[in-house]
Amino acid sequence: MARFVLVHGAFVGAWAWELLTERLVATGHTAEAFDNPGMGDDRTPVAEITLDACVERLCDALRDDEEPAIVVPNSMGGIITTMAAARCPERVAGIVYVAAFLPEDGESLLDLTGLPEGADDQVQANIVVEGDPPVATMPDEASTDALYGSCDADVAAWAISHQRPQPVAPFDTPVSLDDPEAFDAIPRCYVLCTRDRAIPPPLQRLMAGRGSCMEVVELDTDHSPHLSATEELAEVLDRLATRLAPLAR
Repeated sequence: MARFVLVHGAFVGAWAWELLTERLVATGHTAEAFDNPGMGDDRTPVAEITLDACVERLCDALRDDEEPAIVVPNSMGGIITTMAAARCPERVAGIVYVAAFLPEDGESLLDLTGLPEGADDQVQANIVVEGDPPVATMPDEASTDALYGSCDADVAAWAISHQRPQPVAPFDTPVSLDDPEAFDAIPRCYVLCTRDRAIPPPLQRLMAGRGSCMEVVELDTDHSPHLSATEELAEVLDRLATRLAPLAR
């Protein structure tokens, strides 16, 4: 069985992975999630929240156990995971990007959303950015459409009630790969969500292709398959774990 470390995206926290964690554990795997700085129950001051701080939080989580993990990022979590995997590659057995950003060295999240394939991104179209340092807020109605469009109404309402403003710094900071060759050696897969309105499917396909993902699995659901298609995503991760494990260094 595999060790999974789950990395959440913007506006949410470790709570977003609760349903998937339960399902993976029931299957016999271990699964853990954590709050990125300033999100969920974490109260890191906004001025201290940087992409580097998020990367260090993930590396710390990976080092908590001797067993290398299959890292599963969603959304902005893909930016964090890519940079962390190049910083502590010995702790990463593989990566399964789930409707997540997969940047190249020197590329930021905003660089990716600015590509022609990202033109229909309903997060960037609706966020409200305020303050100094700036934070972004997703309006409730826009969240329903952009993030939880395939979720049951009660699940979407629960998720929206737990959302918090997202510090903007990790959005516009370019990824810096400490060890690009080590990152390239990590096996990667991609779960593409065909109804996603946060990271449009054409952008997901572009990133998965140029990111040398060994397998791309499509799910007919929204940006949050861990909430909208929990059983299907757990089955995909269970299968991919058996494929990634033999390839781990």
